[in-house]
Amino acid sequence: MQRAGPDGVVSAVNLSEVVSKLLDRGSNLDTILAELDSLAFPVADFDDARARAAGALREQTRARNISFADRACLALAIETGLPVYTTDRAWNDLGLRLDIRQLR
Repeated sequence: MQRAGPDGVVSAVNLSEVVSKLLDRGSNLDTILAELDSLAFPVADFDDARARAAGALREQTRARNISFADRACLALAIETGLPVYTTDRAWNDLGLRLDIRQLR
């Protein structure tokens, strides 16, 4: 796993997705959790305000088939003003005023 920077933050929704994807790829849960703990990055709760913000992005992202977890990530980036990292090129065409950085 790669760390984005000292000011990085991840939504609890996206952390759940990371754990799920790593399990799908055959990783051991204890190993995954230990690795995540060693990275010691802050996890943003997915509360009422963040749920509303992610939901509000649905209309603007529907045509690009952006998932719920992706909208949670985008909403957190909008809130914090931090850059967002993705491998999904469709994010570039959303018209959002975000610093979107492609990982590949």
